[in-house]
Amino acid sequence: MKSAIVFINLGTPAAPDSKHVRRFLKEFLWDRRVVEVPRVLWWLILNLIILPFRSPKVAGAYRQIWMDNISPLRFFSESLVKQIAEKLQQQYPDQEIETALAMTYGEPGIAEQIATLREKGCDRFLFVPLYPQYSATTTAAVHDQINRYFAKCRDIPAWSWVRDYHDHPQYINALADSVRDHWKSNGRGEKLLISFHGIPRRNVDLGDPYLAHCERTTALLVDALGLSDNEWQLSFQSRLGKAEWLQPYTDKTVIGLAQSGVKHLDVICPAFAAECLETLEEIDGEANELFRHHGGERFSYIPCLNSGAGQQTLMLELCRVFLQEKLS
Repeated sequence: MKSAIVFINLGTPAAPDSKHVRRFLKEFLWDRRVVEVPRVLWWLILNLIILPFRSPKVAGAYRQIWMDNISPLRFFSESLVKQIAEKLQQQYPDQEIETALAMTYGEPGIAEQIATLREKGCDRFLFVPLYPQYSATTTAAVHDQINRYFAKCRDIPAWSWVRDYHDHPQYINALADSVRDHWKSNGRGEKLLISFHGIPRRNVDLGDPYLAHCERTTALLVDALGLSDNEWQLSFQSRLGKAEWLQPYTDKTVIGLAQSGVKHLDVICPAFAAECLETLEEIDGEANELFRHHGGERFSYIPCLNSGAGQQTLMLELCRVFLQEKLS
């Protein structure tokens, strides 16, 4: 029996220009899991307002963070999967294990990677969405695509998935270690801002567990670091549109902290497994500028876990149960 482990991230435009960004945004924002507005109304908003006007702006933001010929999200995601593949080969030399990276939107797609792995003879799959906190807007969208692919198959392989890992001990350890390492190298700020990607408040009211997962991650991280109540704050970023999203909003929080007299602010974004537009441009760029503009002096962004040792250990732990089940 040949196993496959597919790591899945959100996705990225193929190039930092309006054409490729528009194509990516169209696929991403048309997903019913991402935007739950009635389709006719949303088609008009998306195609007549958002895509024509937002694509050039977003393309410009991508150009600021682009790494030669690759986006940061793709670079760090590919690096992570490559290193995990090497370690799996070392730790499980008697097992046939294929690893792959797939994107929910853009290339390589989930269906494309499953098909390729099936052609290689894989008949047992583990899917690992790189979303620590579960949300219907991200994790469930992955589940939808997996099911759509297998719905067309007559011979469906055995498969399982990692639903979330928001309170996994190794995830919390990795986050805490990243903060400690940052403090050791860069000094410690007066306050740690823990910024998660936001979702509409209505989604939580309808049953999405994302807020509870973010709060649980935050509580465990704060406890691991031994922070007092006045040394940290939780916030939510990346809101879109006029509807209420989870609060407090990161941009307003950053301004408020600067105006209240905080001079040195550390910021970490635990919801993101790898650097992307939302961390490098929105946080280390826009939020940084807001903080300094309103009286702050030092804004210190703590990088994502990316493909570092802590992230590798975490991913191997998430895969271990799947691989050991095969031996039992």
